[in-house]
Amino acid sequence: MFIHQFRFSFKDESTEEQRAEVLSTLREVASVDSVSFGAVGQNLGDPGEELTHSYVAGFEDLAAFERYLYEPAHLAGDPQVVPHFKKVAIGPEMSDDMDPDLAAKIAALHEGKMSKYPDWGALMATIPELRFV
Repeated sequence: MFIHQFRFSFKDESTEEQRAEVLSTLREVASVDSVSFGAVGQNLGDPGEELTHSYVAGFEDLAAFERYLYEPAHLAGDPQVVPHFKKVAIGPEMSDDMDPDLAAKIAALHEGKMSKYPDWGALMATIPELRFV
């Protein structure tokens, strides 16, 4: 099992309607076939981080996560949601797979997606504050 998560906040200029659409899109992405379970909602962590929402998706294995990265709903969803992100903290990821190289394999999958879709990497670079935990 592999769990991917990120926490985020919206840009001030995003309307309530846009925010609701972002959450709906994220819920759709979290329910694609490659995802074993997913949830989108309020972040209950440290309010000082100013991250108001959370996204979690669980995957049977790394192969399922790789499929997820290229799911049509995921590819179509990112351009809909990313422009509304003010701040994003990705991770920490979690897995019951004790492979010591797992983090590097996950990073390689992300790099592969950026190589295949350079516009995706450019889109992610538009987030004013993006960090990996």
